Amino acid sequence: MVTEDQRDVIAFLEAPATHGGAAVDRIDTHASIVFLAGPRAWKLKRAVRYDYLDYSTLDRRRHMCEAELQINRRTAPDLYRAVVPITRAPGGGLEIGGTGVPVEWLLEMNRFDQDRLLDRLASRHQLDIDAMAPLGASIAAFHSSAEVHFDHGGSSGIRSVIDGNERGFADQGAGILDASACATLTQALRDAAAAHTDLLEARRTGGHVRRCHGDLHLRNIVMLDAGPTLFDAVEFNDDITVIDVLYDMAFLVMDLWRRGLPGHASAVWNRYMSETLDVGGLPLMPLFTSCRAAIRAKTRPPRWMPITSGAADWRTRRGST
Repeated sequence: MVTEDQRDVIAFLEAPATHGGAAVDRIDTHASIVFLAGPRAWKLKRAVRYDYLDYSTLDRRRHMCEAELQINRRTAPDLYRAVVPITRAPGGGLEIGGTGVPVEWLLEMNRFDQDRLLDRLASRHQLDIDAMAPLGASIAAFHSSAEVHFDHGGSSGIRSVIDGNERGFADQGAGILDASACATLTQALRDAAAAHTDLLEARRTGGHVRRCHGDLHLRNIVMLDAGPTLFDAVEFNDDITVIDVLYDMAFLVMDLWRRGLPGHASAVWNRYMSETLDVGGLPLMPLFTSCRAAIRAKTRPPRWMPITSGAADWRTRRGST
């Protein structure tokens, strides 16, 4: 639900004059708009409220910008610069970082070449498999230093994911995804979650549920001079971010596999495991990767062929990666 009119702010940020005459490229998502101009990227949070995200007030958007800055500096300190106000000038115009009353808030970032995003490299068949081991090591180091939580994840956390996917199949996937196959998959995932209740709870109480990335797929990793860099971690919902570290990793493994890159998936996974030695969680990976695949299906159904009953037999692929 849209809660405020941001058209004046958007027009201001789209104008080259705002950025010293530099051309402006715009990237839209359901929750934010990013304006690319010169060496900077300016991220505006939309004035919206969903059941899983709340950017509905100016104070809330400022708070979420500050949270996003903090959470993403863990992995991409060279990209994330500051939280900056858009202010009203004495003459009535808008300014970035002025001294007037703030009317909106932006996340200021250093711009990077969009063609260096890993999903674009993969689409061009230019994703170097040699970059996967450093990526696995980087994720392992990130997870090892991430804040531990005991009040999320576990058995209830994964059941909530499965319930949410079931609702998504019915809503976003209506008329696109095969309802019978979706029901079969959902039941299989519920059965798997029930079978692994003790292990899921042992990992929660044992410190494997941490403040992770939450959206760890190829589009949120960029190849910089320092190597593959994670960015755009989720700041707006702890249920998405405070998760089992292997559930975080499962999104990347699934994304590589679905793109026909099982060798890349194996390379990043093997390095991650050699760094973490987290072999106790291996039985959960079929469940975790299947839940991640279901999230991808429900959020982007127009890009997918309708699911058939064969797609629900996820258990036959448990040893793929």
